[in-house]
Order: sequence, then structure tokens, then C-alpha cells
Amino acid sequence: MRVSASLVRGGTSKCWLFDHRHVPATLDGLERLLVDAYGAKDPVHLDGVGGATPTTSKAAVVKPCPDEGVDVEYLFGQVGIGVDRVEWGSNCGNCATAIALWSVTRGLVPISGDLTRVVMRNTNTGALLEATVDTAGGLVPEFGTQTVPGTRSGGVAVGLTFLDPAGRTTGALLPTGNADDELRLAGETVRVTMLDAGAPVVLVDAAAAGLTGAEPVAALRGEVGWLRSVRHAAAPRMGLLRAGEEPGDAVPKVGLVGAPVPYVSSTGDRVAASDYDVSVRMLTMNDPHPAIGLTSAVAIAAAHLVDGSVVRRVSTATADSQLRIGTPAGVVLVSATDIGPSGPHRVTVRRAARVLCDAEILVPEPALPTAA
Repeated sequence: MRVSASLVRGGTSKCWLFDHRHVPATLDGLERLLVDAYGAKDPVHLDGVGGATPTTSKAAVVKPCPDEGVDVEYLFGQVGIGVDRVEWGSNCGNCATAIALWSVTRGLVPISGDLTRVVMRNTNTGALLEATVDTAGGLVPEFGTQTVPGTRSGGVAVGLTFLDPAGRTTGALLPTGNADDELRLAGETVRVTMLDAGAPVVLVDAAAAGLTGAEPVAALRGEVGWLRSVRHAAAPRMGLLRAGEEPGDAVPKVGLVGAPVPYVSSTGDRVAASDYDVSVRMLTMNDPHPAIGLTSAVAIAAAHLVDGSVVRRVSTATADSQLRIGTPAGVVLVSATDIGPSGPHRVTVRRAARVLCDAEILVPEPALPTAA
């Protein structure tokens, strides 16, 4: 079978985007398609179009949204690497950036001057996002000059705003009711903040764990095992598991938080402690994230507004509205506005996107059951 799809870079991720009319309508059928198309069983995705890393093994199915005020909705999938399954429990802001650009290029959202607004709903979590795509002169550029930390390549400028991000998955900004909690693992206690904004996250006090939160990616690989244990211990406390379910590796997202220290980014730039407000090192699935996922960045910005959180305690930011996050790739600026008792109503990150190709993926026919 030939399945039409587009490979689009969004921020520091690459996502295959599918028109909903071209894929199975059932979740089981869609999962089988993606597993076979990506070559998910193979840890290097050799016999498929997957990227064999968590940031390049992503997919989304997009369709127009019938609801007033929302242009498109999308289902996000994190395709397995060396396992034949897809994680459906989370959202991806970088892919949302890609979807915004793709929706304009495909005519799902008409161009409206120099900036085109795209409102999206993520059906995995219910998250509502608003993007502004650079369409200067009433045109969608194929290339652009906007860059983001983690790559020196330019793309089309896209501003991405998460609308009312708090509690979309668990129903509360602080699922446990606490800004600060202890998780008991085998033989140790870990100080964390468990929070739901953008995505459910569990943020570890790096200093209390004998770390800085500014470790290089290579060093962070040695911490993956116990960080996974933190994730698995936090999931039931946050109400993310039903009785009898085994914890997965998509939610909650997990990472280290520390005070600013000097470091060298993955692109070789020297970053001074004064250049940013808080150090963050996140996992993406079971690997260190080379930068930071946008949903995690939203959660960090929301946690910064919570007195007693692990972020608030170490941040050097002088204002609530802007937070500079030090990531392995460099400094990411996040803006929080319309701040209320339940958190910010708008959290914005500047990104870049580019359509890399439109293609037909060849997939073994048995993988495609008849759509309902």
C-alpha cells in the first residue's frame, strides 16, 4: 500500500504528518500502520521511515475541526524504537509547530496577511494551542531564517502558545495538591514537584540528588535508569494509572531542575550562568532530550509560578512573565501571560518549522485493515 504523508521539521523534532483520510480510522489499525511504516521493531528503524530517536520518531494525524474557533485537531503518536507499539498518552509542542505550518501550506487554514493564526486541539490530551505562522506578503515561505536552540538551520517562524494549559490531563495544576513532594524509591527519597501544565511532569530537585541539572547529555545517560524509576513512582501518585496498569515511558515526563551554572551547549556555544534562570535536563521516553520538549517547557514555566516548587526555589528570574530555561541545546525563552490563581492562561515559545518532503510511504498491505 502507498500512504501519503509529509515529513515536517518542527523546532527540534521531525514528524511525519498524515491526512486523516489516508490512514485507518481505528486506533488499532493506525498503530499497526505506523509500526510497520516506521520499522518500529528495529532499534535503528532501518526498514522504515522512522528516525530511530525519540525526537525523530513522531507522527500525527490531522483533520479539520468542526468546533467553532478551532481550525484543526490532531492525534499525536510517539512511535516505538525497538518495540512494536505507539505511545498515545502525550502531546508534542514541536510537532504542533510543524502541524501549524503544514495546515497553512495544505490550505486547511487560509492565509490572513503577514501572520496567519492557526488554532489546534490535541485530541490525546485536550490541549488547545494557538500558532502564528509567518506568511509575509500573503505567501508561505518554503524556507526561513528563524533558528531555535539545538540547530543552526533556519525555518519558517512560528509562535506557539498553549492556552489554559494547567490540568488538561489530571484536572489540576498540582495533582497531589502539593508544590513539593517526596517519592520513595528503593533505598532513597527523592524531592520532586509533580505538576500538570502542557503535560504531566515530575521535576526532580537536582541538588538534593547530588546533581546540578546542567549535566551534558552523555553524562545524563547514566541517570536514565533511576529517572525512569522516578517517573514510574510518580505516575500513580498523579492519577495517571488505572488499577492494574503498568507505568509507561511517555507520561509523566521526567527531568532534573537546578540553579544556573556555566556550561557549553551541544552546538559548542558557551552559556554563562547569568544568561539564563534555571537549568533543566529532561528525558524523552528513555533517552536524554537533546533540548527540551515544548510541553515540558510550558510545565517548567508554570512551576516557576508556584511557591515552594523545585523550579521556584532555584530560579534566578526577576519576573514571573518570562523564564529563560538552560537546556543542553542552549537557552529557551518562555513567556507566561494572563496569570491567574490556576496558573498562566497563555504560555508562548518562539519556534521554527519547515516542510521537508511530501512522500508516499510503501507499507505491507496486511498492516492496513479496512477503515471503519
